[in-house]
Amino acid sequence: VQLQASGGGLVQAGDSLRLSCTFSVRPDTMGWFRQAPGKEREFVTAIRRWTGSNTYYSDSVKGRFTISRDNAKNTVYLQMNSLRPEDTAVYYCAAHSPVLIQSALTNPEHWHYWGQGTLVTVSS
Repeated sequence: VQLQASGGGLVQAGDSLRLSCTFSVRPDTMGWFRQAPGKEREFVTAIRRWTGSNTYYSDSVKGRFTISRDNAKNTVYLQMNSLRPEDTAVYYCAAHSPVLIQSALTNPEHWHYWGQGTLVTVSS
C-alpha cells in the first residue's frame, strides 16, 4: 500500500496551497493529519470515498481548508486558504478501510495507512 503526498512548500501568511495524495488502494475514508515540531499528530480533515458530501474538519481549519477527492484518480486534495504561521507542520495523508466512524476519525491510531508527509511552512 502506497500513499504519495505532494504539494508542500514555503508560503507567506494569507497565501494558499494545495496538497495532493495519491493512493495505490481504494480506501473508504481518506484524510489529512498534521504534526508540528514538538507536538502530537493532530486531525485536520477527512472525507468518505463514496459520499463526498460527508466531510469533517477540525475547528482550527474549518472555513479555511477544503478536502476533496477524485475517485477516478484515487487522489485526495487539501486546499488550504488563508494560511497562518500556526498551520506550519508536516502534513500526512491517511487512509482507512472499511469506513471509519465519525467518532474515530480524529485518532491517528485508528487509521490503517499513512503517507510519508509533506512539509508546509507558513511565514509571518
